[in-house]
Amino acid sequence: QAQLAESGRGLVQAGGSLRLSCTASGRTFSNYVMGWFRQAPGKEREFVAAITRSGGSTYVKDSVKGRFTISRDNAKNTVYLQMNSLKPEDTAVYYCAASSWVLIRTTWDQYDYWGQGTQVTVSS
Repeated sequence: QAQLAESGRGLVQAGGSLRLSCTASGRTFSNYVMGWFRQAPGKEREFVAAITRSGGSTYVKDSVKGRFTISRDNAKNTVYLQMNSLKPEDTAVYYCAASSWVLIRTTWDQYDYWGQGTQVTVSS
């Protein structure tokens, strides 16, 4: 059983930046594709970004491309989501997740372990 813990929640103004971190324990971190999802009030959970086991390849959704960057440090068992030029529509609870699939996955049901979520609020 892997445990994931997000940190970096915050309230920022539009145009600001925030970095989320997610630290894993209980399993070999480098064996998992890592992803970030988010869920806004009244909306379904949606994929944001993912990174391969080695960190050599990433994928981000179109609406955050050029603003959000996912990275990982396998020595620290941590995955990051750097969010720049934040917009009010980025407001959501952000979740990190771990997938045992070899390739990047973009749907929530292909992830095995989840963090508890961290709130990001962007004011206009």
